[in-house]
Amino acid sequence: MATKEIENRADVFLLVNTFYNKIKKDDFIGPIFLKSISDDEWEPHIEKLTDFWETNLFFVRKFKGNPMKAHQDVDANFQYSIHQEHFGKWLELWFTTIDELFHGQKANEAKERARNIASMLFFKMFEKKPK
Repeated sequence: MATKEIENRADVFLLVNTFYNKIKKDDFIGPIFLKSISDDEWEPHIEKLTDFWETNLFFVRKFKGNPMKAHQDVDANFQYSIHQEHFGKWLELWFTTIDELFHGQKANEAKERARNIASMLFFKMFEKKPK
C-alpha cells in the first residue's frame, strides 16, 4: 500500500482509528484500553483523539480534555501497574501505524509529538504513584 502525507482531519482519523484497532488486539496493552473504554464509548473516544491529534498536528482548537488526569486515573484504576514498557509498546504501535499509512513532515511530527507526550505522561503518572 502506498503511503501519503498527513494532510487533513480525514487522514488523522484514519491514523487514530487504525492505531486503536491495533491497540485493541494487542495482548500487552490492549486489556488496559478495553477495560477502560466500554464498547459504546469507543466511537466518541476515537473522535476525541482525532480532535487531540488534529490539534497537535494542525494547531486547530478542537480538543477539550485533560489527558494527564485521564491517564493518572487509568493508572490508579489499575493499581498503579502501568509502567514504561506500556508506553514503549504504545509508541511502537503508533510508529508502525504511521509508517504503514503515511510519510513526510506531518508523519515525522506525529512521531516526535507522541514520543514527547508519552514521556510527559509517564513522568506525571510516576509522580502520582503511591510511595
